[in-house]
Amino acid sequence: MFSGSIPALITPFENRQFDEKTFRKFVNWQIEQGSTGVVPCGTTGESPTLTHEEHRTVTEVCIDEVSGRVPVLAGCGSNSTREAISLATHAEEAGADGALVVTPYYNKPSQEGMFQHFKAINDATGIPIIIYNIPGRSIVDMSVETMARCYSELNNVVGVKDATGNLARVPLQRMACGGDFIQLSGEDQTALGFNAHGGVGCISVSANVAPKLISDFQKASLSGDLKNALEIQDKLTALHDVMFIEPSPGPVKYAAELLGLCKSGMRLPLTPISEETKSKVKAAMITAGLISN
Repeated sequence: MFSGSIPALITPFENRQFDEKTFRKFVNWQIEQGSTGVVPCGTTGESPTLTHEEHRTVTEVCIDEVSGRVPVLAGCGSNSTREAISLATHAEEAGADGALVVTPYYNKPSQEGMFQHFKAINDATGIPIIIYNIPGRSIVDMSVETMARCYSELNNVVGVKDATGNLARVPLQRMACGGDFIQLSGEDQTALGFNAHGGVGCISVSANVAPKLISDFQKASLSGDLKNALEIQDKLTALHDVMFIEPSPGPVKYAAELLGLCKSGMRLPLTPISEETKSKVKAAMITAGLISN
């Protein structure tokens, strides 16, 4: 169900308000360019600064605009289990194909606490759940053993978005969970190695601005065409690198602005990227062939 190039969608703002018209156009463009799924209301979509009402609206608009053409994996994470259940329940009722649920951040639950968090969401909904493991942001790291327990005991848990940056996790999780466990990379730069170890795609930041290239990369990678995949990766390496030299989604929103897709404005506490970073983003876009000099 979830594989290939799946952009973690940016949320466009106009005067710091959700720009629905631009977002709908952006979602359509992503599908036309070959994206095989979309994720609204992830970290790249600035979910931490969306109100609950806005979060639900963005999810609903995305599902409506996609209209069944590709799977919608709705961001539903929270460090409050009750809040995550509410978001996942809404996503299910709105027609999302799955819920992307991050490990609880800030309050640092134990492995048992993480299991119980996902069990509570699993028991309250019937929607497929992708665990989002990103220790760099959430501080906690779900172990291979806990992930295997979630997969074996919780019927709705179907896979993971792995943003640990540790490629050894992919074969370890595959051996622990089996070949049907969906493993999606959460890191563009290592997506080729991730797929080689048994991954089936990437929830991508860079795909916001390079959807066709990254879709082509995923197709080549997953079909075993290493030569073509490496050639595309070489075009994209600089772009992947600059996406996180300042807090995301600052660089990718600026890149989207360069393409005329949306404005680069964000909400506090995120601030505009520096002129130096803008120059690096523009250079990387040129290297990737996305804009001219």
